[in-house]
Amino acid sequence: MGLSVQNITKRFRDVTAVKDLSFEVDRGRILGFLGPNGAGKTTTMRMILGIIKPDAGEVTWEGMPFLHWGRSFFGYLPEERGLYPKMRLDEHLVFLARINGVPARDARQRAAQWIDRFGLGQYSHKRIEELSKGNQQKVQVIGALIHEPELLILDEPFSGLDPVNTAMLKDVLLEQNKAGRTIIFSSHRMDQVEELCEDIVLIHKGQLVLAGNLRRIKSAMGRQILRVALEGDRDFWRRIPGLILLGERPDYFEFRLSAGVSPNVVLEAAMEAGQVIRFELAEPSLDQIFIERVGAGA
Repeated sequence: MGLSVQNITKRFRDVTAVKDLSFEVDRGRILGFLGPNGAGKTTTMRMILGIIKPDAGEVTWEGMPFLHWGRSFFGYLPEERGLYPKMRLDEHLVFLARINGVPARDARQRAAQWIDRFGLGQYSHKRIEELSKGNQQKVQVIGALIHEPELLILDEPFSGLDPVNTAMLKDVLLEQNKAGRTIIFSSHRMDQVEELCEDIVLIHKGQLVLAGNLRRIKSAMGRQILRVALEGDRDFWRRIPGLILLGERPDYFEFRLSAGVSPNVVLEAAMEAGQVIRFELAEPSLDQIFIERVGAGA
């Protein structure tokens, strides 16, 4: 048993940001917390951490009220910048470690190690305001990790990072999880969630839409996505009722099979239209599940 969120609700005057939301996160798992803009993700994270108080419901860890475990128990990366711009990078990290209970000597050692790991050595004596947005993001990530919390809650941790640093942060998160830490993170990049997360929670308009093990969710939806590449008549699919075009890419088509449409029928039609280079029946991607559940205009 890890984190349990039970029936939490939060209203801001006439707006209900989160409504009767419940989900659980098993200890030692990585969970992707998803939803369109304005879905209530950040509000939910802040209620979990006790930054704002829910109007109803409760949040527990291991069966005890979340706040019972104290500040150093968790690490939090807010979506907005939460750094002191006039402080030097190395001083800032030591400060963040110290306020979370790390002894001074250990704080300095950990700061130096993380600065090196994140490739920030040349900036260690720079003030925060002198850093690029991407490097400020790396500093915030380190600040959430440096005291070695049991639970990490990260709001858009990959924001502002280039592909190289995104890959590096993925490795760091997997290492942290392997060390036993529970990780919850939000992202608008579904490919990142699919690569890292075992479980997902999807909310829309402050309410739960979907929750559970990602592999099982995709499996339950069945292999209804068809990818076809061929050299020949690229309009062949228009003659097959119930075959829905999802996307036409430079090298292949992607379709959804309606009920009753046999992939064998599609294969035969494709072979008659030309030389089939690729024919793949797959489960829906998380992107497709997201759009189906919350709408393309969300």
